[in-house]
Order: sequence, then structure tokens, then C-alpha cells
Amino acid sequence: MGQFTEEHSISKEFRQTVPSAAHPLDTRRWKPARVSKRTDSRRWHHFNWIVSSIPVFLTVSGQKGGVAKTCTSIHLASIWAGQGHQVCVVDADRNRSALAYAVRGALPFSVVPVEAAAKATRSADVVITDGQASSDEEELRHLAMGSDLVLLPTAPKARAVELSVELAALLRRVQVPHAVLLVKIDLRQQRAAQQARQALESFGLTVLNAEIPLLAAFDKAEAQGLTVEAATDDRGRADPRRMAGWSAYRTVALELECLISKPSSVASRTIKPLPLSA
Repeated sequence: MGQFTEEHSISKEFRQTVPSAAHPLDTRRWKPARVSKRTDSRRWHHFNWIVSSIPVFLTVSGQKGGVAKTCTSIHLASIWAGQGHQVCVVDADRNRSALAYAVRGALPFSVVPVEAAAKATRSADVVITDGQASSDEEELRHLAMGSDLVLLPTAPKARAVELSVELAALLRRVQVPHAVLLVKIDLRQQRAAQQARQALESFGLTVLNAEIPLLAAFDKAEAQGLTVEAATDDRGRADPRRMAGWSAYRTVALELECLISKPSSVASRTIKPLPLSA
């Protein structure tokens, strides 16, 4: 499938099938907190987005595979676990991608199959469900209904955008908050990402400001069962671009915290991408 270009843009016929409407988390109505350039991992968790002992439920979902659902679930879980939260990733994908990822390394959180979720998530502060790639409306509805927010990783390609718009329409009908994360962004083809963002926003979807770059370091990290900042090559050398991916996911985590909590104190501010850290 080609990049998202004018030749592969969303068709007029498709636009007519999916009504455009702002949903409860439309970021055009508010802007989250600004992050200082001097921010470090001990200070960027600047407000309590987890209320009391009530866990936060995040589902990472999509209608097709290969859109970085598992990668996104693993990296968000690692970031929040690093903040001291008890995090559990529930693998609801028939391919057991998250479980396969975890068994290769030593991640700082638990990854369990969906069959074991009831017991494994009892003590969790954050539960992230790595969803099944499916176009079955009933299956997607059941997966999303118990979530505080559904995150839709979307590549900057026409069909991927169309599928996210269709899934967002379903989530809107069942009144489940949702947001889109643009992933696999080729920094040499920024126009494709811009066009995908414009198309998604034209349907009233919330699109996170952060974008996940297309990096070989993510593949290396998955093969080693690690998160991207720890990725190395066959000679044990650190990937020089690994921190671009890690910093992007740190910014995603901040945006999601704001979307889930939306405290009044940050209603008029904005998040800037976090600086790269060595």
C-alpha cells in the first residue's frame, strides 16, 4: 500500500458514509500542559491522573494488523511502570503479540492473556489492553466498552485512515472516548503525515500531537524484548535514533494522561514534544 497522497486520498463516497461530528475528547476545545525543555523522567508526571484506587483502562485497537498496536501498548506500559504505577498489559490479540514480545526480555510490568485478566489486573493502577485487529463490530464494541479511552494507532496511508474513521464512528455510537495516534511516520515524507492528520481531523477525530517515527530501532527492540531506548544492534551498540522513538512515546503518555483526566488547571495550555534524552 502506498503512502497517503492526493492520489490515495479519502474518497468522496467514503466521506458520505461516515458522518463527521466532534466527540467528547475533541482537543480543539482544550489544550494540555506545557512541558519544560528541562523536564526529566522524575518531573514530567506533573499531576495525578489516576484517581484514588480506581484503575485506568486503556485499549489500543484497530481494524488491521501492522499498525504498531503492540509496540504502543508495550512502550506506554513501560513509561507508566517507570513512574511507579502497577501496570498490566492484557493481550487480547489472537496472535499473542504482546506475550511473545514480553517472553523475549524482562519488561518492568506483567503481560497476561485475556483469559487471565480478571485475576492479574486486581492490583493494577493502569490496565492496557492490546486489542485484536478485527473488523467485527460486535467484537470491537465489547473490547471498547470497559475502557476509559481507546487509542487508535494509524499509519499515514489512505486505507489505514479510512479504517480508523470507521472504527471511530462505532466508538462514537457507543459513547466510548477515543483518540488517534499517527505511527510509522517517515521523516522524509512529512507531507503524507500532514495529509493523514488533516483527513482524520476533518471527520472530527482527536489526533494526538505526538507522532511515532518509523525507526528500525523499534524492530530491534521487539526482537530483544526491550523498549526502544534500550535497543542495540548485533554488536551491542546502541541505535543512534532510538531516543527519538522513546521521547515520542513519552509525549504520547503525557497527552493520554491529559485526555483521561482533563484537570481544569491545564485546560488552557499545550504539550510540546519532549526533548531527546541520552
